[in-house]
Amino acid sequence: MEYFLTEQQKTIKSLARRVAEERILPVRAELDEKEEFPRAIIKDLAAADLFRVFIPAEYDGLGGGTLDLVLVVEELSRVCSGVAVSYAASGLGCFTLMDFGTEEQKKKYLPDIAAGKKLTAFALTESTAGSDASAIRTTAEKVSGGYVLNGTKQFITNGGEAELYTVIALTDKTKGARGASTFIVEKGTEGFTFGKKEKKMGIRSSATRELVFRNCFVPEANRIGKEGMGFIMTMKLLDRSRPGIGAQAVGLAQGALEAALEYAGTRVQFGHPLTALPVVQDMLAEMAIQVEAARLMVYAAARTADSGARSYTEESAMAKVFASDVAMKVTTDAVQICGGAGYMKDYPVEKMMRDAKITQIYEGSNQVLRNAVFFDLRKRKGQRA
Repeated sequence: MEYFLTEQQKTIKSLARRVAEERILPVRAELDEKEEFPRAIIKDLAAADLFRVFIPAEYDGLGGGTLDLVLVVEELSRVCSGVAVSYAASGLGCFTLMDFGTEEQKKKYLPDIAAGKKLTAFALTESTAGSDASAIRTTAEKVSGGYVLNGTKQFITNGGEAELYTVIALTDKTKGARGASTFIVEKGTEGFTFGKKEKKMGIRSSATRELVFRNCFVPEANRIGKEGMGFIMTMKLLDRSRPGIGAQAVGLAQGALEAALEYAGTRVQFGHPLTALPVVQDMLAEMAIQVEAARLMVYAAARTADSGARSYTEESAMAKVFASDVAMKVTTDAVQICGGAGYMKDYPVEKMMRDAKITQIYEGSNQVLRNAVFFDLRKRKGQRA
């Protein structure tokens, strides 16, 4: 279909595909098996200027938006979702800085992020706070010149590998979510260490780790925005970032569709390739329809985010939910079409099926996001009344 991409976006998409096929494809199985962070590939992505696509031009970026990031994530995910999420998490980790940071903060950090010299991570989730982001317990006590952080963050993508962390902590425990604030914490800060590195079902080449804060002093200059704005910033961030999860899901599904189609065209059963069987034809056609529908929803949500719209929670949630459900269905069907071979690690669809599951869970589980869509529907009905 015609996606009405700009020439720059077409170039970005083509470049991301080339890096994925030339640098990621030969090592994706090894990275997955060893649970190895793709540091060399991150350098390749930086050399290709792909970290610049979502950074404003005045901070050495290419001035692109959410759609530009989505295009890169989709192409990388088509080959390896673990590598893709390691890249995408750097966008997640710096969007709040881009949207709410001071000019001094942006000048200090964004050029190095754009150059790929420093990876970022976003730290919200805790053992008590997953989809319920308001249940965080990590605290930031005001002291002379700054804040002292105490607490533990869990399941943080790029944990231990990133140099910069956007951390949500409570500056006023009595106010609940309204007492949360946002801080930039640099790797190596005294009192900031890393705990358990998780062993995961999928996206195994990405680093998922605990962050531990024990009397960690953060200067006041590293607070983003005003005290008490952390939860609002987080909700705006997740609205903006969920099309990226949708793009991860679309890329996964596209890769699985291509692998299943190739296998079905060469696998002979009952004297004919599998593609001669109507039931397989129907499965592949339905997979293609669902992938294309998911892609269009994700691109539309990304464009809405880039349009300057004040609110797009519903569009963002819908795109993430639909695309991730499609990824799980399409990768499962790809394994089914490939049969016993598809269940083996020698074939990529086994990995893709494992990688797909997390897209239904992180950055808001699909069940919780369906609730968010319902609340928006109810709100609109009330406005019409």
